[in-house]
Amino acid sequence: MIAEFGSFALVLALMLSALQLLLSAVGGARRLAVFAGAGRGAAIGAFVCVAVTFAALVHAFVVSDFSVANVAANSHTAKPMLYKVAGAWGSHEGSMLLWCLVLTGYGAAVAVFGKALPPRLRAYATATQGALGVLFLAYTVFASNPMARLVDVPVEGRSLNPLLQDPALAFHPPFLYAGYVGFSVVFSFSLAALIEGRVDAAWARWVRPWTLAAWSFLTVGITLGAFWAYYELGWGGWWFWDPVENASFMPWLIASALLHSAIVLEKRGALPGWTVFLGLAAFTFSMLGAFLVRSGVLTSVHAFAVDPTRGVLLLTIMGIAAGAGFFLFALRAPSLNAGGLFAPVSRESAIVLNNIILSTATAVVLMGTLFPLIREAMDGEAVSVGPPFFNMTFTPLMVLALAILPAGPLLAWKRGDARLVVRRLWLALAIAAILGLVAFAVVSPRHALASAGLALGFWLIGGALAELAERVKAFRASWAEVRRRMTGLPRGAWGTTLAHAGLGLFVLGASFETTWRVEAAQALGVGGQLKLGAYELTLADVGSVEGANYIAERGVVKITRGGAPVCEAKPERRFYPTGRQTTSEVAICPRVLDDLYVVLGERRAGESGQPAWLVRAFVNPWVRLIFLGPLVMAIGGLVSLSDRRLRFGVAKRKEAAA
Repeated sequence: MIAEFGSFALVLALMLSALQLLLSAVGGARRLAVFAGAGRGAAIGAFVCVAVTFAALVHAFVVSDFSVANVAANSHTAKPMLYKVAGAWGSHEGSMLLWCLVLTGYGAAVAVFGKALPPRLRAYATATQGALGVLFLAYTVFASNPMARLVDVPVEGRSLNPLLQDPALAFHPPFLYAGYVGFSVVFSFSLAALIEGRVDAAWARWVRPWTLAAWSFLTVGITLGAFWAYYELGWGGWWFWDPVENASFMPWLIASALLHSAIVLEKRGALPGWTVFLGLAAFTFSMLGAFLVRSGVLTSVHAFAVDPTRGVLLLTIMGIAAGAGFFLFALRAPSLNAGGLFAPVSRESAIVLNNIILSTATAVVLMGTLFPLIREAMDGEAVSVGPPFFNMTFTPLMVLALAILPAGPLLAWKRGDARLVVRRLWLALAIAAILGLVAFAVVSPRHALASAGLALGFWLIGGALAELAERVKAFRASWAEVRRRMTGLPRGAWGTTLAHAGLGLFVLGASFETTWRVEAAQALGVGGQLKLGAYELTLADVGSVEGANYIAERGVVKITRGGAPVCEAKPERRFYPTGRQTTSEVAICPRVLDDLYVVLGERRAGESGQPAWLVRAFVNPWVRLIFLGPLVMAIGGLVSLSDRRLRFGVAKRKEAAA
């Protein structure tokens, strides 16, 4: 009965989204406040209905209702409760319902919290959110219904993919979708601005908080995914340029460009057409990611392999939504005001250069992701595009973008002074260069490019601190004045400092870990030893353990350094009887910024006839910074979001004053 109630609520949500589209569009076009208000009510109602459906699906997973096809295919009575709940979004059908939940949730948020927006812009944005809701809810209802019943109810389910039974993967999709789908609001605001013919500084001020919120959520989601790949897959790495990873990375790059471009539009009234284009592109890349992951065209450990028919439907949805947006953009773009002029050396020019590099980098990632699919579709030949391609194309672009990043915020608007910026940043540049040279001289083996990467990371952190010091007049004013300036500094400034410093932390970790990682592998019997850099690993024991829904071989690996004990690692090799799948559970010994990473492989015959196990181990130096940096960036985004200047009330007061 609960499943049927959920199905009814899902259909009702589709009808309410259609009403949201119709009423809001009429209210905006004819300036009828009653119709616009009714459209906002329909938006809230659609979210409530999808939330009811989602709650019904979670209930079905919790109670193991195998009469629901989705539960029977992705759950099991022996599965731990956390993964029963996470199973609700661990399948294609459930993930699409989560997508619709976040989409309608953002639509309801615009309806509730958009009181400061101009009535017509608010109505058109609500109508666009309704149109997107109609497209994705119709797909979910008719092609991917998560509440569909089974005629022959099985006694047990087939369980969730063991690789997805992990805490990081339980929280990764909600954060990822909060970012992915959050760009739908930016898309709706962009389309609404094009319909109304108004793209100005006030519009940029309204768009920025939604972009910042989605960007922050997406940053956390990508980081959780990278962390899961690091410790769950057992490959020793954290990023593999997998097409599904790229699918989430592309909208993040575009959103980063949009955040900076919107600042130019807000402060100087420049780049209106380009900013709207980025607003449309951000959600378009999100929809492209949904198509790639759920169409079956990709083979990935975290892609949903489904039938091509549903993939074609998703591609059609993307074509309709993105096609309508860019078609209207093509009509309106020539009439958009070009905005204020600025000199080649100015903050505007630095941001434009930043945007060009980020957009080019996105195009490179898009080419590397789609080229194998296009090539195979054209002549049937399977090709792969891996890290070497991205290292040669993407990395130089990002190095250039990061090298100029600290200088941008210190340049004046309209016309800047490059010599003044050099004087403000010379200490940060000197410290970064010295630390890079020290790394090249001390760390063995010597790697010039990696040492330059470390210098770049220190340069980003030093530049962020130098900008903060310039704002508070550090070393140039009394301590009382510096303290007064620090307490009065806008939260947006603190957020910018955190975001840029977090990026520097990530660069430090990525440069050090990828270059100076130490790896060793050897088949060991009980008592066997393996040399790993300065460490020595001893396989002390291998025994059997039984979990909630698996049985495992658990190794006990004692790690010493110079004869002194360091830690005891317990990697596992698990077998899940329900799905007949085997996985490796990594054991990680944290060492401040480093990780000792141990994987227990399959059993094999040793040299003396005794059983042996393949033990793979890594020393991953500074790997913690790889995950800490993006989290600091996301915190910076949320701190900026709390700035009163980004609240809608400020925009409303300014517009009223005007």
